Amino acid sequence: MLMEGLMQAARERLVTIVGDAGLIEAAKLLSAGTDLVIVCDGDGVLEGVVTKTDVVKQVSTCHGAICMLPVSTVMTRDVALCRGSDRLADVSELMKQRHLKTIPVVDVDNRPLGVLTARVILRALLSDAKYEES
Repeated sequence: MLMEGLMQAARERLVTIVGDAGLIEAAKLLSAGTDLVIVCDGDGVLEGVVTKTDVVKQVSTCHGAICMLPVSTVMTRDVALCRGSDRLADVSELMKQRHLKTIPVVDVDNRPLGVLTARVILRALLSDAKYEES
């Protein structure tokens, strides 16, 4: 089974922000219920990701103007990602190896198409296994 079968679910979880946006903007997006905000450049290409942990870590040590840093200063740049043509089992294994709960789905130019959770991927894998079994 390929990732492209889960693109509708992935699109629903997509939240992006530009790298020069303030950390407070990322915090607002994260507090609205998303687990991962994708940071993009001006052309919409993925530059990194920001999680609640990234924001909390920065805010817990900031004083004054340091609290107003752009989101690009705290984002994770080494991003594990996947494409619609990837096999679900391979993506699941990557997420397991890197201890990830969410993973961005990108096109061939690294423009974000969506975000998938481990739960959605595992449900699809289990459903596929049940279908093969029957």
